Amino acid sequence: MNDPPLVRGSERGTNEQTRRRNLSALLTLLHRRRALSRAELTRLTGLNRSTVGGLVAELSGLGLVFETQPKDSGIVGRPSPRVHAADTVVALTVNPDIDAITIGLVGLSGTVHKRIRYETGSVPTVRETVNLLSAVVEGMRSELVERYTVVGVGLAVPGLVNRADGVVTLAPHLGWVDEPLTAPVSAALGWPAVAANDASVGTIAESHYGRGRGLQDLVYLNGSASGIGGGVLVDGRLLRGSHGYAGELGHTVVNPDGLSCHCGRTGCLETEVARRHLLAALGADSSAAEELDRLLAASTDPAVRAEVARQIDWLSVALSNFVHIFDPRAVVLGGFLGSLHLADPDRLGERVRRAGFSPVNRDVIIDRAELGPALLMVGAAELVFADLLADPAGRMPAIGGAVAAHR
Repeated sequence: MNDPPLVRGSERGTNEQTRRRNLSALLTLLHRRRALSRAELTRLTGLNRSTVGGLVAELSGLGLVFETQPKDSGIVGRPSPRVHAADTVVALTVNPDIDAITIGLVGLSGTVHKRIRYETGSVPTVRETVNLLSAVVEGMRSELVERYTVVGVGLAVPGLVNRADGVVTLAPHLGWVDEPLTAPVSAALGWPAVAANDASVGTIAESHYGRGRGLQDLVYLNGSASGIGGGVLVDGRLLRGSHGYAGELGHTVVNPDGLSCHCGRTGCLETEVARRHLLAALGADSSAAEELDRLLAASTDPAVRAEVARQIDWLSVALSNFVHIFDPRAVVLGGFLGSLHLADPDRLGERVRRAGFSPVNRDVIIDRAELGPALLMVGAAELVFADLLADPAGRMPAIGGAVAAHR
C-alpha cells in the first residue's frame, strides 16, 4: 500500500485541515516505517524543516511519537534526531479459532509486545471468547494502565464479518451465525472494538510490514485450523466487494471429484488442502500446529511426503487460477500454507508456472508470509489504529480522556 499523500499549504483547504492531514501523514509514515530521522521526514514529505519540526512536536505532545539522538555517524554537522512511533500506544487483538483463542498486545509500528495462545479443547462460543478475553485483560490490567495507552480491541475472525456493526454473519467452522461480537467485547472491556475477516487483516499486515511491502497487487492466502481464507490487493487497495465479503478464495473448486465442503460444493480448496490432513499424516494433533515447519522438515515418512505433494498440487491449481484472474505481482502464503510451501517450494512454483498460458505465471512471486505467528495480531491492530492514524489530533485527546476516566 502507498504511503499517504501530504497536503502542502498551497493546496486548497484551511490551515487547520492542512495541519491535521499532515499530522496524519507523518504519523502514518512513522507507523509503517517504525522510525525516521527529521531529515528523512523532510525529504519524504517535501515539507520544510520547520513545518516538520512543528508537526513532530505536536505528535510528541500527544504521546504518539518520541525522539532519540543518533549515534555519532562521523558526518560533519549536527545529526538529525530520529523520530519513532510510540509503541506504548497499543491495541489488544483477538483471533478466535476452532482449537484456540490467541490474544495479543500490539503497539504502533507493528511492535508485538505479547502473544498469548489459549487452547480451548473445543470450539469456543462468542460468550466463551468474551469471558476468556475479559479474564486475560483483568490479569493484565495494572500493567496496561501503568505502561500503555490502549486505543481499542481488534478481532480477526475466520468468517464473514459486517464491519459496520461488528456482527459475525457467518463463521461456519466456529458455528457462529449472525452473532454480535464487537458490542459484547466493548461492553466487557470498556474499549471500542472492531472486527474483520482474518485473511483480510492478514493481507493488510503483510502489505505494510511483510512480504507485500511496496507491492500494489497481491494475493494473500491464510491457512488456519478453520480452513483457507484470502485477501486481494488491487492497485494498492484491498478488494472488498459489494457486501464486504470478497476474498473467500478457500471455496474455489479445485477437485470436482473430491471431498464435500460445508458450503455445499465438492472439492473446494480448503477441503483438499487442510492443516488437519498434514497433522494426521504426521501422527500429530492440533497442539503441534505451531511446530509444523520443523515436523515437516524432519519427516522422512513417504506418507507425509505424499500428502505434502498432494496438497501442493491442489494448491497450485487454485493459485494458477488466482494469478490469471488478478494478475498479482506476488502470492503470499500464511499459516500452515507457508509451512506447506516451505516443505517443497520448487514443486509449487513449478506447477503454477506449468499451468499458466500467459507471461504472468512466469514471473509471479510465490512466497510465505514474513510475519509468521504475529501476522493476524498485527493485522487486527491495524483495524484499531485506522481512525487514530487518520486524525491523530482529533482521536488522541478523546483516547487520553477515556484512559484517565478508566483509571
